Amino acid sequence: MTHLFPEIHAFTSEMLTVSNGNSLYLEQTGNPRGIPVLYLHGGPGAGIGKDYRRFFDPDKYWIIGYDQRGCGKSMPFGRLEHNDSHALVDDVLIIQQHLKIKKWVLFGGSWGSTLALLVAIRQPESAIGLILRGIFLAREQDYTWYLEASGGAAQLFPEYHQDFLAPIKRRPSNVSIVDAYYQIFNSNNEVQKMAAIKAWCLWEARISRLHCQFDEVQLVSDLHRAISLALLECHYIKHQCFISEDYILQNVDKIQHLPVTIIHGRYDCVCKIEAAYSLSQRWQNSQLNIIPESGHSASEKLITQALCAASKSMSAFWLEQQ
Repeated sequence: MTHLFPEIHAFTSEMLTVSNGNSLYLEQTGNPRGIPVLYLHGGPGAGIGKDYRRFFDPDKYWIIGYDQRGCGKSMPFGRLEHNDSHALVDDVLIIQQHLKIKKWVLFGGSWGSTLALLVAIRQPESAIGLILRGIFLAREQDYTWYLEASGGAAQLFPEYHQDFLAPIKRRPSNVSIVDAYYQIFNSNNEVQKMAAIKAWCLWEARISRLHCQFDEVQLVSDLHRAISLALLECHYIKHQCFISEDYILQNVDKIQHLPVTIIHGRYDCVCKIEAAYSLSQRWQNSQLNIIPESGHSASEKLITQALCAASKSMSAFWLEQQ
């Protein structure tokens, strides 16, 4: 990554007990007297990693990151039971109460943008504003774009999509891609399951960057992350992310007053650019920043620059309000 703030370490970390036997890995970085910002990672199931801290000026921001249910260092790992959008929003509010935060910035990309929007819609009075990347609105058309042969991603990457379908090539015609993968992921055939996990994650990795300069073996090198990413993404898509069709756009009025920067790569093949445009058209207090020569990944140079610039602008906005 380039144009990031210097690498820093968390000043504290802990396991926070939430509901139904789940414990979340939670860490804090930066200035505990600064502007609180909650980083919401993608997936679901991707985990926080470490570079996320570098999108924020550590002198100005109190940076809060955590692994959502079932992934990263949170426990139990890979658990699908009691893992849905409503529980994840509840977890965010528990974190906020635990840290005694009245208002914070919500920062999320891809699935993280979805979760940030759901949190803001649930409790808009707790948000300073939002910074969103790679908008995913969890509509039927968004699932089709990402997974189906008729979707935009498959039309652009037909050979990669055939590789994606390989583990489920014997599925009956009346069984969907998601249901076929879900059956494998919940089976006892560990060899078949691992092959499917790698195929699912390789599909996403291949289409997530405009310029992919990595050896494909390295794209799915972290098996721990790959397992939770595949299992949880499939679980959420199978259940339409546990929200009604077009729920987010139908509830944008609840957060109209909040400032939001929407960042989306012009050539994002994971999340269609129409989602970012449609959200900005419904949200009067929004700033849409379409990034040229960029795909989906936050690690792409121009996306990284835009995210850091957005965090600088948000801190200036908040300081002006004080």
